[in-house]
Amino acid sequence: MSDRVNERARVRRSRVMEVAAALMLGVSLTAVAVAPAHAQESDASLRGTVTMPAGTTATQIVAVEVNTGYRRTSEVRADGGYVFASLRPGLYRLEIVTGSGTRNTDEFRLSVAQNAQLDFNFAGEDAGASDAIVVTGSKMRSMEGGEVGVNISTRLIEQLPQNNRNFLAFADLAPGVQFVTGANGASRLQGGAQDSRTVNIFIDGVGQKDYVLKNGVTGQDSSQGNPFPQLAVGEYRVISSNYKAEFDQVSSVAITAVTKSGTNEFHGEAFVDYTDQSLRAKTPTEERSPTGKARTRDFQFGGALGGPIIKDLMHFFVTYEGKRQQVPVDIFPGSANNTANIPAAFQSQFGSTNRTFNEDLYFGKIDLVPSTADLFELSLKVRKETGEGINSGSNLRSNSIDTVVNEYRGLARWEHTGSNWVNDLKLTYEYAQWAPTPRVFENSFVFQDANNAQIFRTGGGANYQDKGQKGWGAQNDFTFTGISGHTFKAGVKAKWVSLKSLQLNNYNPVYFYNTQYNGATWNDATPYRVQFGYDSGLGGDPTVKSDNFQFGAYIQDDWEVTSRLTLNLGLRWDYDRTPAYVNFVTSASSLAAVSPTNYPNLTNADYKIADYVSNGKNRKTFKGAWQPRIGFSYNFDAEKRYTLFGGFGRSYDRNQFDFVQQETQVGSYSTRTFNFLVPGDTRNNCAPSSTCVAWNANYLTAQGRAQLVSSVGALGGSELRFLKNDLKVPYSDQFSLGLRGRVLPLFEAELGYSHVESHDGFVWLLGNRRPDGTFFAPTGNQSSPFGNAPPGRGSIILGDNGLETKADSVYVKLTKSYSASSPWSLNATYTYTDAVENRQFGETFSLDYPSIKDYPVLASAGVPRHRFVAAGSVDAPLGFTFSGKVTLSSAPFVKGFYNDTAGIRHIAVIEGNNKQPFILGDLWALRQVDLAATKYIKLGFLGNSRVRLRVDVLNVLNENNYTTYNSNFTDTNPAPLFNRDNKVVGVVNAAGNPVDNGRFGDLSGFSVGGNPPRTFKFSAGFSF
Repeated sequence: MSDRVNERARVRRSRVMEVAAALMLGVSLTAVAVAPAHAQESDASLRGTVTMPAGTTATQIVAVEVNTGYRRTSEVRADGGYVFASLRPGLYRLEIVTGSGTRNTDEFRLSVAQNAQLDFNFAGEDAGASDAIVVTGSKMRSMEGGEVGVNISTRLIEQLPQNNRNFLAFADLAPGVQFVTGANGASRLQGGAQDSRTVNIFIDGVGQKDYVLKNGVTGQDSSQGNPFPQLAVGEYRVISSNYKAEFDQVSSVAITAVTKSGTNEFHGEAFVDYTDQSLRAKTPTEERSPTGKARTRDFQFGGALGGPIIKDLMHFFVTYEGKRQQVPVDIFPGSANNTANIPAAFQSQFGSTNRTFNEDLYFGKIDLVPSTADLFELSLKVRKETGEGINSGSNLRSNSIDTVVNEYRGLARWEHTGSNWVNDLKLTYEYAQWAPTPRVFENSFVFQDANNAQIFRTGGGANYQDKGQKGWGAQNDFTFTGISGHTFKAGVKAKWVSLKSLQLNNYNPVYFYNTQYNGATWNDATPYRVQFGYDSGLGGDPTVKSDNFQFGAYIQDDWEVTSRLTLNLGLRWDYDRTPAYVNFVTSASSLAAVSPTNYPNLTNADYKIADYVSNGKNRKTFKGAWQPRIGFSYNFDAEKRYTLFGGFGRSYDRNQFDFVQQETQVGSYSTRTFNFLVPGDTRNNCAPSSTCVAWNANYLTAQGRAQLVSSVGALGGSELRFLKNDLKVPYSDQFSLGLRGRVLPLFEAELGYSHVESHDGFVWLLGNRRPDGTFFAPTGNQSSPFGNAPPGRGSIILGDNGLETKADSVYVKLTKSYSASSPWSLNATYTYTDAVENRQFGETFSLDYPSIKDYPVLASAGVPRHRFVAAGSVDAPLGFTFSGKVTLSSAPFVKGFYNDTAGIRHIAVIEGNNKQPFILGDLWALRQVDLAATKYIKLGFLGNSRVRLRVDVLNVLNENNYTTYNSNFTDTNPAPLFNRDNKVVGVVNAAGNPVDNGRFGDLSGFSVGGNPPRTFKFSAGFSF
């Protein structure tokens, strides 16, 4: 009875917290904020002073958005100060209202998340109003505070060369940021030494966080798709460290983007992009293929339309972008042995082919400005895509996986402006689904050579998942500007989001054949093994759901201490309750498996299994996510040309639900393995037992497999996964210091240092121990105790915290902005990074040592030491625009295990490929130059309508940016496999194929990942 009472009390407390959060949201609509702030994540702010002639005063300043007629008013304080705390990025002019008339400024642009300052001094003029336009160009200053980042303008998005229309492709212009495209075409963002799960993208102030999967934002896991239609993105800002307290659920890179809106004039555009195999060079693999280039096609198309519903009052904007891709895939036997007798039905399935990918992106937005104090916005994004999961190798097409991605995100926003305050309320809805599914549901067959190397695999695929999230959210931000020198801001956010994970590994059973003992023909072959997923019967459910509640609150102040010193002071707190973790109860079968009676190996172990056993009451939601965010900027001169800036901040992220759910999922649906007695098979022979039986054709059926399971009982070797009861939340501490200023009339320069440490990253550890409780054997070759699992069960895998990284970066950034009077731009950033980690970059399974503390801290495998990225564009005569992007990077670090003469295990690290003489030297091992040329042709109808013709040339120099490095530390052959000119300098076998005998850290393969060969892409567009 007491247990039920306690549980009810816990539920009541949880509901009270949710009700309290909702009340705080409501109260904050009208409450005056008592502490700090700055511009919204996506909106801009504008502040300044107006100095008038003696005897006159300025009473109001009106900001007018030129293209929509949208108007906002700021009262001028007694000291001459004014503040617009929240303005949509766009083109503006100001009306300065005085007692004797109104002064108008010229037009100027406010960028996303910009904190602009614009002062006016009319003291030396006649007291009367002047008809002259006030020029703002040389007066505006952008106060970035302690942030480290870069703004990506609409022009950069539209003009810079790219092959995938992913608006994030230019985020790597920010210090310490990488935009990485994998071999399967999937892209990800990376900040410093942290992986992609730590990033977040805020679109119109709303985070796009993926709580389930690893790639940071929804829809990006293992997908060639784009997160948002590029036509809908107006501009965005990349912040690589020291963001304000407004930003949540991020510990590395924060992207804040703003979408386009309709204007008082109808505008539209349409485009098509196209390239195929005839427009590209051969890949290194194709250079060595007798069949030459595989057929490829990349066709992208779309359009946008925006305009007034009611002029100056209501506008709309809609866009669609589609993508149809065919990617080359080479299917070939994995082993050249025993291939002579492959049945004709299979032989026809080898050779060059391609995989397809289709994506459709939709976005729509309506805004309403019923008064000068109110703004309403409604928007909806829809993303739908399907893709074939087949890669080059020896798996036939039938074994492929079809991945479906569906995503819906809706936003309703109401911004209300008072005389010295702004309230911004957002209501959100999200639905995201990621579902890899076997193309066919049937038995799978793996045919191997005498050494059990795979020749090919056919039949149904093994990957069957359905994961995602859906729910509602409400967030409110309140900004108060009524105290001179301060911009106070406070905000709260609550989300009710349901997380789901279905994971059925080896849903299609897999039968293994060794072709040396295959009988008279392959058709009557006898498999020596079968593996298949099966309900363990131990409780739980392979479909894990969790109705999460999230709450966050922050306070913030931008304080102008003096005319030169500004402090940015903020504090936020976040809370995320995951019932699937907090309320989990360890099953009786799992407890029995690790009990001293059944598994005495843990009696003297170096950890307590009790710390990982949950009774449903001994786990608490983490409540310590307090995050101070402090920044400063100091102007050395009155003109504010040179600024010293810096800051410190702590940022908490989230534990990925895909990790948490495995405690339930793995125990409910496990992989079973049975071996079969094959006469004459001397390699895969097994002693007769409950899991080694004589072959029966009935075992090819579901009934036969059920018979095998019943013969060994429920346990069947299923794995055990336990999570730490006091699981922490990953976070990072960030520090920066730098100097920025105008070094030439047209250039802004920045020199800075950034230090980022991440802690408490999630890690899987091996919980098996030897009979005496040790992890390693006392003598001989040290290896992990996988053979010492609990009787009748698989290995013990423990979920804990402990992954750590540290990145120290020095960077130089040079920026020249585009303007009508100077129609060219340049953005260039060089970053030197010294990054370390205690585990291989991107790895969470750490099963080589007993504890994560036993791993040495070594150079990070995911961060190059040197990186230079530059991009620019220029308008030329005859309606041409030329643009380009250059990316140079040193080689990544490579890690490998080795045992010394005493058998003790070590990890070695080396800067990969750093011993080869390159054209530009060892420093720039990886390099790519992209160029684009655009021709605009004006038409004589529909106003400013024009046709756009464009060609992009990607990887102009046709550099082979290889991604495969030799991690075998014991490989000491002095000859590398090949050099960067594709000339084989190692050994070739009888078939003429190169043999991998490269040294540790040298190139060991021909893969270039997602880096394209020289590729021409042609585009055409029409706009009005």
